[in-house]
Amino acid sequence: SLKTTTKRNSLPLTCPCNCNQDLGDLRVSPCSSPVFQNIHVMTFLGFGFLMTFLKKYGFSSVGINLLIAALGLQWGTLIRGILHHRQKFYIGIKNMINADFSTATVLISFGAVLGKISPVQMLIMTTLEIPVFAANEYLVGEILKATDIGASMTIHAFGAYFGLAVAGVLYRPGLRRRRHDNEKSVYHSDLFAMIGTLFLWMFWPSFNSAVADTGDHQYRAIVNTYFSLAACVLTAFAFSSLVEQRGKLDMVHIQNATLAGGVAVGTCADMAIQPYGAMVIGSIAGIVSVLGFKFLTVSTK
Repeated sequence: SLKTTTKRNSLPLTCPCNCNQDLGDLRVSPCSSPVFQNIHVMTFLGFGFLMTFLKKYGFSSVGINLLIAALGLQWGTLIRGILHHRQKFYIGIKNMINADFSTATVLISFGAVLGKISPVQMLIMTTLEIPVFAANEYLVGEILKATDIGASMTIHAFGAYFGLAVAGVLYRPGLRRRRHDNEKSVYHSDLFAMIGTLFLWMFWPSFNSAVADTGDHQYRAIVNTYFSLAACVLTAFAFSSLVEQRGKLDMVHIQNATLAGGVAVGTCADMAIQPYGAMVIGSIAGIVSVLGFKFLTVSTK
């Protein structure tokens, strides 16, 4: 039988910010809600505006993003209850954060098929992808016991490869000979996409630390992500200028490679890698991301 439970004890007794506030019987930390709100902003505003870089798909990017996110968080709650909690559906801040994580996977895949599929097809893709994501998450976390506190493997890598697989299925040989005018951006589309980048960049420490154990682990996840992102921005700007003609910056690099540091450090964000270790990871991620955009994007079209 299926059971739905409002999980009153789903959150720790102490605040993540170590304010030592007495939480009482409800066990709801006043510091957990801002983390949830940050991830919610990333899901609906960050990813939504990041996809507006294409000149002809701005409305589709933000609109379909809202549609699939609204479906995904509900479907993700059901699937996680079935796979992770033996058909019991706990409702708490942490559970809603995990539901947003399920949605983020689909939104990452959305970037690979933007402008190629209809809203109905995106809903079908969402319905199919989230169960596969949840099964993969269960395999990585519960069976293999792999450390992935920021979900770099289970969300970002999985979402990227799933999106590429769907794009590969939709590919037709005649498309390579056509002009790709619709893939270009204009001034205002790049501007809106940069707004999405800023939202994601600012709130990424919350993303990587949301499900970390309170105390030192959560503190390290925030600090390591903070410094990794900062270092990533510097190398992304530097190498974008280096690989482009006349030293100009490519907005695609700036919109995406500046976020690579948050993804790269996510797997080990709560470990004692020290700030300089996080900065090394972020710096390398920025370089690899820019070079990938410059030299590998053409081969994947």
